[in-house]
Amino acid sequence: MSKITSDRDFLPVNIALLTVSDSRSLEDHRSGDVLEQRILEAGHKLAVRRIVKDEQTLIVEQLRAWIADPEVDTVISTGGTGLTGRDITPEAFEEVYEKEIKGFGELFRQLSYDLIGTSTMQSRATGGLAGGTYLFALPGSPGACKDGWDKILKAQLDSRQRPCNLVELMPRLQEHLQTG
Repeated sequence: MSKITSDRDFLPVNIALLTVSDSRSLEDHRSGDVLEQRILEAGHKLAVRRIVKDEQTLIVEQLRAWIADPEVDTVISTGGTGLTGRDITPEAFEEVYEKEIKGFGELFRQLSYDLIGTSTMQSRATGGLAGGTYLFALPGSPGACKDGWDKILKAQLDSRQRPCNLVELMPRLQEHLQTG
C-alpha cells in the first residue's frame, strides 16, 4: 500500500491549470476553483490559470506553450472530456503527447465506478507526458476534479509518496535527449 513518508523532503510542483469551456469564466468556474484550492493546500505552486474555448487548436496551442515553459512542471485541465461534439480535450492532449500515461485514465474510471457506476464509461480522462511536462485532463464537474486530485494526483505529485511518485521521475523525463 502506498503512503506518505517523512524520510523525504516535500518538493513543490509548478502546476498550470486549464479550463476548457465555451461558457465559463474564471469568476464562475467551480471545478477550477476546487483544483486551485487543492493545489495550493497541498503546498504546490499555481504557475498560471487560464480558460480556453472548446477548440482543439486553442487547447493544443496552450498546451505547447506550457510544455515549452520551464516554469511549468504539470498541466491539469478540467472540461471537455465527455462524448458530445464539443468535447475534444482528449484529442488535443493526444496531439501533443510523447507518451500516454494510460494508467491515469484507467485508474480514474476505476475509482469513479465506485461513485457513479457505469456512467464512468462516458469519461475520457487522460494523462500523458510531453517535453518533460506531465499532462492530465479531468472531467469538468467539481466532483470529478475532487476525485482526480484527492485520489490520484495529490499522492503522485507528492515527492514523499512511497513506493514511487511522479516527482521523483522529473529529472529523468528528458534523458533521451541527452547525448553521451
